[in-house]
Amino acid sequence: MGLELICTPGTLAGLRPDAEATLPTSLVVREDSMTLFGFADEDERSVFELVQTASGVGPKLAQAMLAVLSPDDLRRAVATDDLKTLTRVPGIGQKGAQRIVLELKDRIGAPTGTRSAAPAPGPVAAWRDQVHQGLVGLGWSAKDADRAVDAVAPQAEADGAPDVAALLRAALRTLSKA
Repeated sequence: MGLELICTPGTLAGLRPDAEATLPTSLVVREDSMTLFGFADEDERSVFELVQTASGVGPKLAQAMLAVLSPDDLRRAVATDDLKTLTRVPGIGQKGAQRIVLELKDRIGAPTGTRSAAPAPGPVAAWRDQVHQGLVGLGWSAKDADRAVDAVAPQAEADGAPDVAALLRAALRTLSKA
């Protein structure tokens, strides 16, 4: 029996073909569907389920939050009223971020000190990894994603602080031309 498991690009990047993996899951049951979401660890799963308790946050938006922010980054943003960080998530505007902070501040807890969404080596590796994971998450092969990341590298190096969203769009344009 096969099951479709919806995961963030970061979770998918941690999996290897033909390798066995165990992922914590959350089943979301609706009138017309049953959707299974998978996570890299138990912390991601629990944060996924908690953020859905905020009004206006469904499973797709909760997953988008975890695709952009690690559980600790999300906790930190809510605890410090960092609306700018929350609005980096596609689908969350200023008012939505305020509502999420208001509703979750007392329940989400403090950062636990576990892994962060951005890799530690530095900003160059961070943008490269994020763009690569985004492309793979959208269905491009790792080889195509590597080629596109290399193509937008000069643009990223020209910027002091690379804009990952702009670089992802540029990489997608490069792949669509190929």
